[in-house]
Amino acid sequence: MNKDSSRVEIADTLAREIEPLAAGSRIATHRELVRRFTASGTTISQALSVLTQRGLIASRPGAGTFRTEARSVAPAGDTSWQESVLDRADQDLAGGLLPRSFRAPALLGTLATSGPDIVDLNGGYLHPDLQPLAALTAASARAAKRSGAWDRPPVSGIPELRDWFAADIGGGLGRQDILVCGAGQSALSTALRALCQPGDAVAIESPTYPGTIAAAHAAGLRTVPVPLDHEGMRPDELEQALGRTRARLVVLQPLFQNPTGTSLTADRARRILEIARSHGAFVIEDDFARYMTHADAGPVPPPMIADDPHGTVIHMRSLTKVTSPNLRVGALAARGPVLARLRAALVIDSMFVPAPLQLTALEVVTAASWKRGLRTLATALLRRREVAVAAVDSTFGAHALALRPRGGYHLWVSLPAHLDDAGFVAVALAHDVSLTPGAYYHAAETSALHVRITYVAAPSTADVDEGIRRLAPLLAQP
Repeated sequence: MNKDSSRVEIADTLAREIEPLAAGSRIATHRELVRRFTASGTTISQALSVLTQRGLIASRPGAGTFRTEARSVAPAGDTSWQESVLDRADQDLAGGLLPRSFRAPALLGTLATSGPDIVDLNGGYLHPDLQPLAALTAASARAAKRSGAWDRPPVSGIPELRDWFAADIGGGLGRQDILVCGAGQSALSTALRALCQPGDAVAIESPTYPGTIAAAHAAGLRTVPVPLDHEGMRPDELEQALGRTRARLVVLQPLFQNPTGTSLTADRARRILEIARSHGAFVIEDDFARYMTHADAGPVPPPMIADDPHGTVIHMRSLTKVTSPNLRVGALAARGPVLARLRAALVIDSMFVPAPLQLTALEVVTAASWKRGLRTLATALLRRREVAVAAVDSTFGAHALALRPRGGYHLWVSLPAHLDDAGFVAVALAHDVSLTPGAYYHAAETSALHVRITYVAAPSTADVDEGIRRLAPLLAQP
């Protein structure tokens, strides 16, 4: 049984049980469903999402999941014909092109809402207690009062916001080099399709952010994993990969890489740019963690685009990670004719980012509270990292962490050789702890077993500590 059919079958089973219930009835917890169906936490989350879309259930943060008010729904017809049509659409490709894939379990798992009894060490967004909610509320109120708040914005973005991004990124960029986009994942997906044709090769870090893998496969691209070391993507391996595959695009995260936490050194960044230029390849610089440095990080290197007058680098950054999952505003920066291609692709995808959202972002980043809020967050991230590292050292052993990054929001933890990452994550969820299996971060099979632990989605440092230490008994299990 594949994961998609398992998700639907679980949803159908639960639907038959939930439909007769009175409105307001509480349904089983996420953990109870994992145990009952012996399914992964991601599959259960996807099944619950199906039921939410059908209007059968609704989640209340901190309280649980409940039966919604009954409503009249027309009976579904026979939709089984869709499966064969969709399969043919994915497989009937001429010229040896790769089928596009729209399976993204890692992203869906990260976006899944954990029940109130689950310690969330999986989520990649700030817990509400870490979000600048007062600043966001004030910014949105000011934005709504601006003249033209509901007018159609320029395709490339509101000029003042583009000016701010250009100054913040640096490197002599101007407004004309900036496109406002709908946060990082949208920008990445658009850029991959704008720069590549289906069947093209794209060089990616290994391991890397699952959204990169998913976006590349959805565009029909061949992912070429390039190994990392403690200084980032290895130049010798990149040189070989570009020569072997003729890839014309490299995607990397230069600062506090997800999931390993590695940061490119200045020498390594220059070498990668030299190699990319020699092969006529673009470099997408996914600078997702720029605003997530910790209070003890010290100076961080400038973006790669700041040392690239030749237009090799396409820079991405987003405000979402340090504000709210709902402030989906970011920027693409590039020099030269490629910007016109990116702008056209953005228009095709989404027309433009809504003006109220852009104006709210502008109010946030130009307020006096912006830099003060980043400093407050940096202190909170430092404290959470210290607690998480101490708990991992105590629970997994000091050898489990190759890096203790002073930025970002996650730790890359190696598992004992006798454990399987997917199995370990499933057992952890049955013990009320949500983690991410390391396999999600690899485009190919790997023998190195890890889990990623995040420390920003849980309510407090005490929850982070408790969640990690709760894993200790599971490490001894065969």
